[in-house]
Amino acid sequence: MLRDQFHLPAGPDGNPLIYFCGNSLGLQPRAAEAQLQEELASWRERGVEGWWGGPDGGWLGYHRRLQEGLARIVGAQPEEVVAANALTVNLHLLMVSFFRPAGRRSKIIMESGAFPSDQHAVRAQLAFHGLDPVDHLIEVRPEPGESMIDPVRIITAIEAVGDELALVLWSGVQYYTGQFFPLEEITAAGHRVGATVGLDLAHAAGNVPLSLHEWDCDFAVWCNYKYLNGGPGAPGGLFVHERHAQRPDLPRFAGWWGHRQSDRFAMKAEFIPEYGAAGWQVSTVPVLGLAPLLAGLPLFDAAGGIAALRQRSKELTQALYDELAQIPDLQLLTSADPEQRGAQVSVYLPGHRPDLEHQLSAAGLVVDYRQDNYDGSGGGVLRLAPAPLYNSLDEVRAVPELLLRTL
Repeated sequence: MLRDQFHLPAGPDGNPLIYFCGNSLGLQPRAAEAQLQEELASWRERGVEGWWGGPDGGWLGYHRRLQEGLARIVGAQPEEVVAANALTVNLHLLMVSFFRPAGRRSKIIMESGAFPSDQHAVRAQLAFHGLDPVDHLIEVRPEPGESMIDPVRIITAIEAVGDELALVLWSGVQYYTGQFFPLEEITAAGHRVGATVGLDLAHAAGNVPLSLHEWDCDFAVWCNYKYLNGGPGAPGGLFVHERHAQRPDLPRFAGWWGHRQSDRFAMKAEFIPEYGAAGWQVSTVPVLGLAPLLAGLPLFDAAGGIAALRQRSKELTQALYDELAQIPDLQLLTSADPEQRGAQVSVYLPGHRPDLEHQLSAAGLVVDYRQDNYDGSGGGVLRLAPAPLYNSLDEVRAVPELLLRTL
């Protein structure tokens, strides 16, 4: 645990709050300010010449400074990843390239209850191609009365759609329940029926071990402000498998920062993409937006890598699960099996309480609360996400008393 490498929000008494909200916004690495000040100094002292002068050769290749760190976290080759754009923007850009409905093969499959941005993007892409979601979007749901989706149910659904399936778009960790899906098996099933496979890793990157290159998925997207601690609204990340690195047949919504760097400034109308994932960049690299992420990525290596963090995450969530299971009237939505959950335990509470999040924060616990209708009564869900980089077992053990005092 590298707790002392982060700024911890404090309550009115000056003591650190128990911050279990890294699944919405990770905490600020202490090194972020110095990294940001370095870029501000370069801007102040060099102006436009900061693009090709200063630390590490300037800003022109800024995205390359993040590639190796991100690649280790998501299990990829450096050229297969880039930090750019934003998650939903990246999802749209990659669906332009990889969702190519033709003839019978025109359907998309995803989990029911996926994060709304994914649902918005998928429906918009279907409409763009003149397709009705009623006929062309298949959503896999849990069994009645269940909150988790049986992996067998996912594979069976993919096989049932068969040669009508154009794209499998699946989440790594389900934002609502915390379910960690078997992504390698889902990818293989999609490819067996001839579909393209894309992954939304918004709640998985920096949370659970990933092997995107080995799993052979076609593309993936994620945000860098949750478990990767890149700051509010930080640019997103994307992965494109190396077999697609140089495919002129793939259409894309091109932008000049995706043009190959060697002759980008020749200012020609013809678009020649940069090799690999970097070719899906659109606008100029947001240096100030990426500086905190650049500062935070080395902490994953300092902690022993994602495998070591995953082991600690299991310990934290197991302790949290056991503590919460003893509180009456709490319905745990997350699996009791640590292999099937990320760094999150979700509990359902009957009756909507829009003030609950603020009441818990005032009591010393920062969590995420979402209104929902899980059982039809209009209740809500608390998503508690202890991050292994900075949360402790002592904090986990303090949660029941704070909940009982507030609920």
